Amino acid sequence: MALADPTRRAIFEKLAEGRLSVAELARVMPVSQPAISQHLKVLKEARLVVDQPAGARRIYSIDPSGLGPLRQWLDRFWDEQLAAFKTLADGDETE
Repeated sequence: MALADPTRRAIFEKLAEGRLSVAELARVMPVSQPAISQHLKVLKEARLVVDQPAGARRIYSIDPSGLGPLRQWLDRFWDEQLAAFKTLADGDETE
């Protein structure tokens, strides 16, 4: 998963605050500009970010349409975990 990497998560969180270029991200992240570009490529392939040209730069932002599948996956995960917890809790009450 694209957000499994801590650096990509940090980039994603920065983009949640607003649109940024690779250079702007590199100024606030502890990794090089080429590394930022590679992480953005992974996030873009996962449809979590989009980019728009702005002169010679590309400005990145979160892709709202890509968040839907991520949200569905997280909801399913939590639903399964809550159901397992409920089964466990219901079983403890009968003892």
